[in-house]
Amino acid sequence: MAHLVRDQGAGGIAIMTEKHIVTTADAPLPSGPYSQAIVANGFVFVAGQRPQDPLTARLAEGIKEQTRQCIRNIESILKASGSSLSSIVNSHVYLSDIADFGAMNEVYREMIPSPFPTRTTVAAQLRGILVEIEVIALVE
Repeated sequence: MAHLVRDQGAGGIAIMTEKHIVTTADAPLPSGPYSQAIVANGFVFVAGQRPQDPLTARLAEGIKEQTRQCIRNIESILKASGSSLSSIVNSHVYLSDIADFGAMNEVYREMIPSPFPTRTTVAAQLRGILVEIEVIALVE
């Protein structure tokens, strides 16, 4: 689904940008009023992914497996968007316990190709999960 978005550019000139909504059954479907991903201006903006298996709806157990599942979900969405893990330019990682940083970072380093994207990692109040990850990537 494509939408045209009107934006006031430099000098008040209207700029039309196409925005495509991306949805795939290979990642958990949104649980609220948001999209899995939006493609706009050559970028893919992927919503925060929870560590849920899209086939069984089960949450992965432990910080390492939850991190792996989040990244697998992101990979599926990026693939459906015409991108990949190697095209990620920015990520945000939310941890329910900042003490899990080392274990999360170990899996992140294994799964995200170098050169690594910029990243912000913060402690957040997450309901029933240990980690959530969102990314911005280039369309390939």
